[in-house]
Amino acid sequence: MTSLAPDLVGTDSPDVTVEPVGDSPRERRRPALSPSRANDFMQCPLLFRFRVVDRLPEPPSAAAARGTLVHSVLERLYDAPVGERTLAAAQAMVPGEWDRLQEAEPRYAELFAGAGEAGSAPEGAVQEWLEGAGNLLGTYFTLEDPNRLEPAEREMFVETQLEDGPLLRGIVDRLDVAPNGAMRVVDYKTGKTPRPQYQGSALFQMRFYGLVLWRERGEIPKMLQLVYLGDGQVLRAEPQEADLLAVEEQVRTLWSSITQAARSGQWAPRKTPLCGWCAHQALCPQFGGTPPEIPEGAIELTLGIAPEAAAS
Repeated sequence: MTSLAPDLVGTDSPDVTVEPVGDSPRERRRPALSPSRANDFMQCPLLFRFRVVDRLPEPPSAAAARGTLVHSVLERLYDAPVGERTLAAAQAMVPGEWDRLQEAEPRYAELFAGAGEAGSAPEGAVQEWLEGAGNLLGTYFTLEDPNRLEPAEREMFVETQLEDGPLLRGIVDRLDVAPNGAMRVVDYKTGKTPRPQYQGSALFQMRFYGLVLWRERGEIPKMLQLVYLGDGQVLRAEPQEADLLAVEEQVRTLWSSITQAARSGQWAPRKTPLCGWCAHQALCPQFGGTPPEIPEGAIELTLGIAPEAAAS
């Protein structure tokens, strides 16, 4: 296991988010910044615009879907009584959870469509993919014994309003609370531990959650913990008040930049090695594309900025 000191935490790849406005109750909440789209803006303001303001669709990713599946199993595993939270039980949940997720998100069914004859998945492809999820769960059991844990919260929705700043919002995978009240924030990652220069975004996300919990509960979490199931590593940080204040200032600065981009209409594209994974290259000026017109009212709905303040 790997321990990362708080003073080594920086910022870089994907994770602050503006909750878009749509049809579901959560999507109708007022505009807020959460750990997912912020890293989008830091990575590329135009990518932020495409995802948050334009809400352009993106093809489903097998890796992301498997991550959602594993998270779902780990959340529900703790519904079982102590003694029954076994690897076999977790792996047995995989097919049923996958069916449930496809019902909730029909686009997941597209992942294997068209790969085989008559548009069907090749024989064994789905089973192999599900076995991959089972292997990730196997790694989890080498890192923690769920029979020795009793989470205070799972998939916990958190938010707090910064004074003279944005509403912050996110979902914590797991919150453990010790008998003395000490909090540990746990986030599962189904990929491998990023190289040091790319660890900043994930740890920024955790400090973001630490800030929200501190503002809402009046206590700084004792530990922020990232559990990487791709290679069985754990990154830990013990946040100090100065760390969380620095994140708060960073969030304020970021929100100011987002607001300025919205009002000016200037969502500058930024070319990076991550462009190879972007689903919107065809619309990006860096690759000879032209962004679409921003839908009427989209900026006001997603960012809370009045139409007269935003560029058309």
